Amino acid sequence: MTPVTELIPHRPPFLFVDEIVSRGPGTLVARRTWRAEEDFYKGHYPGAPITPGVLLCEAVFQAAACQMALKAREAGGALGEGLPLIAKISEVRFRHPVYPGDRVLLEVKEKDALGGFTMLAGSIRREDGVRILSLEFAVAWKAPAGGAAQ
Repeated sequence: MTPVTELIPHRPPFLFVDEIVSRGPGTLVARRTWRAEEDFYKGHYPGAPITPGVLLCEAVFQAAACQMALKAREAGGALGEGLPLIAKISEVRFRHPVYPGDRVLLEVKEKDALGGFTMLAGSIRREDGVRILSLEFAVAWKAPAGGAAQ
């Protein structure tokens, strides 16, 4: 499978997808291990660290960017000029916390595309099957303020 860093511009310490596990039409499953040494754990409930929900959402968004990049590559093109930006987030449900050392699966499914937006559903579950998070979101491609993407 293609390395994540060949698909999306994110890099440590803000890369939250370790590897792509599987892919089908309009879907992608990726894996992430949340490492105890990550800086945010030092300040997010010191002594009882949990992974911030916003970073869990970001991991799903990065998995979606991988899916979109692979889809564009298969179609014989690039993603276009600009960056994938989250345009809408809805129906977010946090069911269980994620702790340092947890390995999770990130799943994204394309639902629809309309007017330059791609609507997706995402979820996270631990490898033992425990559901962590579900959400729906939309992605748009936009040129960053001040010029073209680098």
